[in-house]
Amino acid sequence: MLFLILRRLAYAAPIALGVSIVCFSLVYLAPGDPLQTVLPADATAEVIELIKHEYGFDKPIPVQYGIWLWHVLQGDFGVSIGSRRPVLLDVLGSLRNTLILTSFAIPIAFSIGYTLGAVAGCFPGRWLDRVVTGFAVMGVSVPNYWLGIVMVIVFAVELAWLPATGMGPRGSDVFSVFSLDDLRYMVMPVFTLSMVPIGIIARSTRAAVAEIRGQDFVITLRAKGLTEPAIIRHVLKNAMPQVLAVMGLQFGYLMGGSILIETVFTWPGSGFLLAKAIITRDIPVLQGAILLLSMVFVATNLVVDLLQSAIDPRIRRG
Repeated sequence: MLFLILRRLAYAAPIALGVSIVCFSLVYLAPGDPLQTVLPADATAEVIELIKHEYGFDKPIPVQYGIWLWHVLQGDFGVSIGSRRPVLLDVLGSLRNTLILTSFAIPIAFSIGYTLGAVAGCFPGRWLDRVVTGFAVMGVSVPNYWLGIVMVIVFAVELAWLPATGMGPRGSDVFSVFSLDDLRYMVMPVFTLSMVPIGIIARSTRAAVAEIRGQDFVITLRAKGLTEPAIIRHVLKNAMPQVLAVMGLQFGYLMGGSILIETVFTWPGSGFLLAKAIITRDIPVLQGAILLLSMVFVATNLVVDLLQSAIDPRIRRG
């Protein structure tokens, strides 16, 4: 198992390096000049050169990348052009706020999606399967930002049951999951954020369970006289590696935050931070946020790969 972990880490290293190259290239792929946001309207050539020197834009591109990567490895992601704060502080703060949402959305999405998919897969073609499939298709098809807007109109504007936007009456710095007043601000974002993963996980689980139920070993188990609950346990265990792969992708999606959902509810998470950085062309924030979120995806895939190998030893020999 230790050799497997080391081998997977070796596979992840070039992926992380490639992601860092893409993140750094954002400076040159994005149209326009990111320094226009900090340059005064009457900036002289000398002032422009000084600012370019401050941000390191006067050096060759490979040298800039090497300096930037070295600083990143030391935990220095640069300074935000807009706020003049360290990028790492802004990104970690937004990730904390997104983690608050996902700590509720992930168990809801995974438990409901897996349960619905498993039930539908165990009764293929029946009314229960059709109901679950229809619900899953609706969850995937309905735009989540539209759902968020509708919920704001209904539950915040018309019924006045829940607050429309923000992260608690006292702000994000003092948000507490143990405060009912603060939790009221999470209800609509968590529900909206969970809908798409529920639909995707339910459909994937249903397909995996239905496929495995038709394999030869299930027929053999029935011929040996195993009860249906015991057979279902074997089926669900064999379907778990496929389901874990889908759950891993959805975990990364939820941890990355949703730009549209967090913007609709003005939730100061990683998606909201990315939206502001795109609008203001704050390249250092874009680089830092995308790099850290990409590392979350890489780490998630690594963990899922190891979990799949632990559940199914055949993957270990692959």
